[in-house]
Amino acid sequence: MRFTIECLVEPQLSFGGGTVGTEPRATLPVGGPAGGEGLAEIRLGLIGPGQDVAIARRWLTRLNGLVPAKEGNARRYPDWPSAARALRSKFVVDDRFVRPLEDELVEAAISGGRKGFEDLLDVFGAKIQGMCDDLRPKCIMVCLPERLADLRVENASLTEAERRALEALRSEEEESQLQLFNPTPEELKAAEELRTQADDLLFRTFYRALKARTMNYLNAVPIQVVRRDTFERPDDKGQSHATRCWNLGVSLYYKAGGIPWRPMGLPSDACYVGISFHHLKRRSGDLVYASVAQAFSTAVEPFALRGATIRHDQRRDRQPYLNSMQAESLMREVLAQYEARAGVLPSRVVLHKTSKYQPEEEHGFRVAANGQVPTCDLMWLRSTAFRLLRKGREEPLRGTLCMVGDETYLFTSGFVPRWDEYPGPHIPAPIEIGSAASTNLRERAREILVLSKMNWNSSEGMARYPITLSFAKRVGQMMTEIPESQVPNPSYRFYM
Repeated sequence: MRFTIECLVEPQLSFGGGTVGTEPRATLPVGGPAGGEGLAEIRLGLIGPGQDVAIARRWLTRLNGLVPAKEGNARRYPDWPSAARALRSKFVVDDRFVRPLEDELVEAAISGGRKGFEDLLDVFGAKIQGMCDDLRPKCIMVCLPERLADLRVENASLTEAERRALEALRSEEEESQLQLFNPTPEELKAAEELRTQADDLLFRTFYRALKARTMNYLNAVPIQVVRRDTFERPDDKGQSHATRCWNLGVSLYYKAGGIPWRPMGLPSDACYVGISFHHLKRRSGDLVYASVAQAFSTAVEPFALRGATIRHDQRRDRQPYLNSMQAESLMREVLAQYEARAGVLPSRVVLHKTSKYQPEEEHGFRVAANGQVPTCDLMWLRSTAFRLLRKGREEPLRGTLCMVGDETYLFTSGFVPRWDEYPGPHIPAPIEIGSAASTNLRERAREILVLSKMNWNSSEGMARYPITLSFAKRVGQMMTEIPESQVPNPSYRFYM
């Protein structure tokens, strides 16, 4: 049996002024962000219970100053050098965009069940819509106490029969995850980023419903939901204030319209697309799967599209799939949207999916791509029970590529030499990757490693999954809240 191991080089990123580096926190202060014209000053809006707004406003002053890191590993956790040095910007809370709510009103609504849930959505939504005028902030921070941040209610639109059907599917989904070899809680949580979840339709969460409601307002402004714990948690508990500044600063910068960093090593005219499925109830009353495509390219902003709805019995091996016409239609729409944004069609399309391609899917995707795109790679990625131990005390390196017979495993998590640390509590778990047809798996793995660095919701510059698939979870959750008649806002800024 063929057995080969190599370690792929950690991909580099591009920052401002042509600066290149692998670490956002180390390189941003040197070169600044990759793009952000007109962002020397970023005006923020604030909304939430009065006490939370006051706490957030005091804490946000930290973003414009130096904040020492308190974690033990200075190579992984540097000081926050100020927004001016890291992002070439200044964060400003404008009094015109501060909307405190009465704490008593919010507490009463939290205890008010489904009606209170809807009342809160109306109140928050109206306040946010009032800021979406010609003169508006770049981003609106929604400050929530823990009870409201965790608030969820049963989905009242479901019948008892539909609820039982979804609960049965939830049990099936959970059983599928437990088939992994002794999965740790961290591995189960990571796997949830990729799989469909019945809970996303069984329950409505406040922060998700609010994001979905506000993303299609006229002159919509991205919102950043922040828990009180982010601001109140002591500096020596979990992330230090410096690390919180790094993560929140980068996220706010992107939502305000900037580009913190860009990938290197990807073709400028290639389009990487994640395909995912999510539970949905149609207006007609049917429970279905909604297919979603999320596209990433160095040439255009990341965007999302809603594809066909699929009957719940259109599954094989417990996995939903697209028939030939649905796959063809989705691919054509992706290409049309890419061309509308870039002015030309991509020279190559790479699809990422969390289950193997059914013959109908492969046929439909290739029919749509043929004649329009020279190359189309159909890749699948999934969790695996495979483990690899390294001689000595250190875990397998991030970027380790292991080929065992016809199977290929990529460690997107693992020991990081430049940190002299493995950022995880358990043995690293790789992802298995494969293709529907012959392709250069080493090159596809290298691209996946690059795309794992493109999550602008964090400043760490690495994640377990590529942005094509980690984006999918957020988009799919929002789709349960967006009416069928409404075209979802395509911009990634509104889903982060």
